[in-house]
Amino acid sequence: MPIYDALSALPNGEPSPWGDPIKISYGQRDVLLYAVGIGSTDLRFTYEGHPDYSVFPTFPIRWGGMGAPVDEQHIPRSPLPLMIDAERYLSVEKPLPLEGTVTLQSRIVGVHPRGKGYGFVECETLVTDLDGEVCVRMANGSFRRGVQVLGDIEPFTGSGQTFSSKIEVPGKMPDVTLETRISVNQAQIYRLSGDYNALHVDPAAANFGGFEEPILHGLCTLGHVANMLLGAFCGGESKLFRKLKVRFSAPVYPGDTLGLRAWHDGDGRALFEAYVGEVVVINNAYFEYASA
Repeated sequence: MPIYDALSALPNGEPSPWGDPIKISYGQRDVLLYAVGIGSTDLRFTYEGHPDYSVFPTFPIRWGGMGAPVDEQHIPRSPLPLMIDAERYLSVEKPLPLEGTVTLQSRIVGVHPRGKGYGFVECETLVTDLDGEVCVRMANGSFRRGVQVLGDIEPFTGSGQTFSSKIEVPGKMPDVTLETRISVNQAQIYRLSGDYNALHVDPAAANFGGFEEPILHGLCTLGHVANMLLGAFCGGESKLFRKLKVRFSAPVYPGDTLGLRAWHDGDGRALFEAYVGEVVVINNAYFEYASA
């Protein structure tokens, strides 16, 4: 079953093809390093000896889109520093094993022109355990920018569906307001989980990407937000995490103070946005969780 009903087929009615299964093995160190990389200090995620030690729910987020078949004739190419995370969705169906091997499969579900010189590519990914049961469903959208220079994507024809949707926050005071400071070396720590895009560490690569200095990984910002939401709505209990959907609207930099505003939206659901100062950096977002 697709994550959203819209992710079922390409315009010609044919299902978009899944990539070959990929085996991913991870160990205790990978789980601990990810938790530290998103700023967690909760021993349930940062100490393997804790009685409630578990994998942080967003741990697999960086696998989104891996192995999706790429049609070189229709997917715009882009140098790595010009590829920017735009939207992410993650649904936890079953907790991941503390360590071991999982299988993931991905497919591209949509390719869309977005303004002059930009491409928007969307993928769907399933993560299954050794028993073949789905643990995590994910969707991600990324901007492809530049072929030879910034903003120089070659013309292409759009196809497929989209999981992007407009989500408005209430025009009233939030029910939850939180802040956390991003460490000045947070990007250097987070990249050790496997995202080595130089955009986040090398000033020259950041300049090439259109930024004055290296920016925080979007998925690191997502992890910080998930950490705050899990603490505020679930008392930090990973087993209560269900779904998270975000759209990245502005970059976050190491050393920034990241704020969160959230509103209750019925039982087990919250709408939220994240900000730095007066700038909203995550919008069109929601969090779903189970009652304790």
